[in-house]
Amino acid sequence: MGTGAPINRVFLEIGPLTIYWYGIIIAVGTVLAAYLATKEAKRVGLGKEIVMDFLIYAVPVAIIFARVYYVIFEFDQYANEPFWKVFAVWEGGIAIHGAIIGGVITAIFFTRKRKISFWKFADVLAPSLVLGEAIGRWGNFTNQEAHGGPVSEAAYANFYQFLPDFIMNQMIIDGVMYHPTFLFQSTWNILIFVMLLFLRRANLTQGMVFLTYAITYSIGRFFIEGLRTDSLYLIGDLRMAQLVSILTIIISISLMIYRKQSTSARYMDISLSK
Repeated sequence: MGTGAPINRVFLEIGPLTIYWYGIIIAVGTVLAAYLATKEAKRVGLGKEIVMDFLIYAVPVAIIFARVYYVIFEFDQYANEPFWKVFAVWEGGIAIHGAIIGGVITAIFFTRKRKISFWKFADVLAPSLVLGEAIGRWGNFTNQEAHGGPVSEAAYANFYQFLPDFIMNQMIIDGVMYHPTFLFQSTWNILIFVMLLFLRRANLTQGMVFLTYAITYSIGRFFIEGLRTDSLYLIGDLRMAQLVSILTIIISISLMIYRKQSTSARYMDISLSK
């Protein structure tokens, strides 16, 4: 098994200012996602400024929702900590489902204000969203969080010995090697990203790309969440992310059927509020 030292979670320290790898990686994912979405928005006639205009509102709202979602279900963790720790997102502790909820709510209001199709705009953003999250999972890697249970000798011999040492070294915590579930989620998200790029070129009914993202992401998240040891729980052993994933799949399939039957608007059509 890996024997090297783990990566220091601190990227840079300048006096009292500490910059963590987590924040750097999240920022890189956000910038790349925004760049790709901007290019696509311009290609389909929404204009090159619309994504940046949206992100001005969406990024802070998504961060707030992601943090609030996490803190609500991990309240005991912060009950005896200084109050400012609730806001310390640079130390980790945000929930992607909270960020997505905040982003979707923002997108609904934003597209109504701009009088453009929410579904078309969501289709533009979907590949970038899942790619940004794929990159962001490596922030969990540097923080040594969002991992699974201990790795058995058999699992290491049959699979993990083929992974780069820097990954497995980072998964050794207090002398125990854990399953790198962050890697499973990141890899699954990259596969979704590639699939969505092809679907978007197919000029499907508006909303199909975004809803496909919601379904496929939720399928992967449901199974990967079952391997993690840091899940947010609702009641007893009921994992919140798995419940949200099931509900998302059901709602998204229902919306797919409804959209197919109720509109003829295609992804490449001139954007209207449909």
